[in-house]
Formats: sequence, C-alpha cells, structure tokens
Amino acid sequence: MNPLALAQSLIRCPSVTPADAGAQSVLADALERLGFTVARLRFGSIENLFARIGTAAPHFCFAGHTDVVPAGATTAWRGDPFAAEIRDGILYGRGACDMKGAIAAFVAAVSQHLESGSPRGSISMLITGDEEGVATDGTVRVLPWMRDNGHIPDFCVVGEPTCPVQLGDMVKIGRRGSINATIAVHGTQGHVAYPHRTDNPIHRLVRALNALTDAPIDAGSEFFQPSTLQVTSIDVGNTVTNLVPASARAMLNIRFNERHSGASLAAWLRAVVGQYADNFEIVEQISGESFLTEPGPMVDKLVDAIARESGITPKLDTGGGTSDARFIARYCPVAEFGLVGATMHQVDECVPVEELHTLTRIYRAVIVAMLS
Repeated sequence: MNPLALAQSLIRCPSVTPADAGAQSVLADALERLGFTVARLRFGSIENLFARIGTAAPHFCFAGHTDVVPAGATTAWRGDPFAAEIRDGILYGRGACDMKGAIAAFVAAVSQHLESGSPRGSISMLITGDEEGVATDGTVRVLPWMRDNGHIPDFCVVGEPTCPVQLGDMVKIGRRGSINATIAVHGTQGHVAYPHRTDNPIHRLVRALNALTDAPIDAGSEFFQPSTLQVTSIDVGNTVTNLVPASARAMLNIRFNERHSGASLAAWLRAVVGQYADNFEIVEQISGESFLTEPGPMVDKLVDAIARESGITPKLDTGGGTSDARFIARYCPVAEFGLVGATMHQVDECVPVEELHTLTRIYRAVIVAMLS
C-alpha cells in the first residue's frame, strides 16, 4: 500500500473537531481490507474506532486522531486546505502532518508487514475524533472499553508530529501536566478618595500573583524542564476612574513536571493566595497529569528502529503541549513519534511525499521490533 493515496483521502475529509466528515469511515474501510476487526465507538457526538488484527501477545498499538483544527482564513492558503494537492513533491492540506499523514504511513506499514505472512502477536489502532477538541469523548472513553474487552496493549506509539527539524530526530517519552486556574479575589467597593473605607481586591490579587511568579516552581528533573506558571489574564471590568472595584480576577496556566500533581499545585495556589486575601475563590481545571515512560527495552526498540531507517538517533524528550498519550499512560507504556511538526496548525500545512514513505519504512521497522 502507498501511504500517499490514503493520506489524500483522509485530508479530503474536512474533519474539523467535532465533525468527522467521513474520515473514520475512510480509515475503517482501509483497515477492514487488511483483515482488521474494526469497532466503531461513538461517544457523545464523537466518532472513534479501535481496530485489531491478531489476538496473541505481544500486542502493539498505534494511536492517533483524524480530527483537525480549523483551516482559518482559507484565502491565506495557496490552495483549498482540504484538496490534498501535491505541488513540487509536497502534499498540502489541513492534517497533512498533524496527523493524517502519520496514520496513512502506519496503515501502509502494516500492509507491507502483512505481506510477509501471518505476523507474530497482534497490531491495533486506537483512532479518535476528539484530540484537537476538549478530549472528553475520544481516547479517554475508548481506553476503558479496551480494558473491559481485553485490548490493552503491551506498548503504544502515538503518531503525533514530534520531530522539530528532521524526521527521526525526536521521540517523546513523556509530557508535562497542565492546570488552568481562575482566581477571584473579593474586597470592599468604594470611592478612590476614601481608600480607608475600601478593601482593594486588585492590590491583594497583584501581590498574590507576584508571590506565585516570584520564584521558579522547581528546577526541573532528568527528563523534564522546570515547571512554568504563566498569568494569562487580569480582569476587573471597571469602566470608571474613581471606583475601587468589589472583585478582581486573574487566569493562569501551569505546565508541570513529574514532581507535582494537579492536586498538589491546586493546594499550593490556594495556600499562596490565602496569604494575601481573606475572601477569594479559585476554580481549577486539570487538563492532564504529567507522565514519563522510563527508558528501557521497549523504548530502546523504538529508538533503534528509528535510527536504523532514518540514520538519526532520536533525542528522548518531554517538551511541548499535551497529547492523548496522557490518557494512554494510565494503562500501558507509551511514546510518541511522527512527522516533522514545523507546519502543524499553520496555513499551508504540508509534508514532503518522500517523508511519508520514509515514515512508512520507520513504522514498519518499529512493528517488526515490537513484535519480536
């Protein structure tokens, strides 16, 4: 199988989250032709699928998503963002590198692998339509179904575009956690000329934010950068100049390493703000906990396969944002490897056609290594 034709068919489905636009059916049809048993799993309005061929161990899984971010101003694109056009050996389209190209490369790799006869072990695919959205009805819902039906793999590779410069240069073995928080500090409203009759919540909030940002949260660890806190908004809503407001609000985000949990950081926020305000509220939303797949035999197999086919020994890294690997890590060891991500989410997202073929060869080598 040639990965290009499948990548084009997937890109031509404008599957902007939460729409599927036929992308999952395109993939399911391709997998069924290869002999996979495909389970279509709809949660809420989201289309997901789990497909498996073989029943024996070892069990290797590839995970990914068919949903994409909006194309944005289509007039800024050099062509239709969902036409999957090839120009000068480069495939253009929304999802080309994040991550329909990687899905097509993996399916092509499996097809080539199956041509050698009945493989040892089993291969599966967990594909969601909810990775670019709120991620509540996708991978996080499919995994319990997999557990209940005996489909938890021995190892999983997520096909996110992990390589920053050159195909093969980076594998993600973990990700930082993420917590968003909204802080509301309440005071006493009054006239600015009579400050003794007021309790200015802005002053309290600013002092609390200064304390939160005054020193690094930590110094990092062997595989993680130092945790970071970024204030993303301060809002009072005051439209006049002579009024001390009754309340002030701020929003912040913390990206954190394995030295913390979302709960421990929420407690820290409350303790710090409580030093500067008597009347306050904090609402937290934990997008995901940090996780790390410790280097070992399975990671070594992945790295060796990539190095053998690409000529590059990948760096093990944990940087970047969150991915669905944060959910998979609760069930089995997981790493991420895919295309160069230089154009993901951008206008004229693209991937060189030759890079699709190289990734197919890498994925086939990974399959052989994981099932050996």
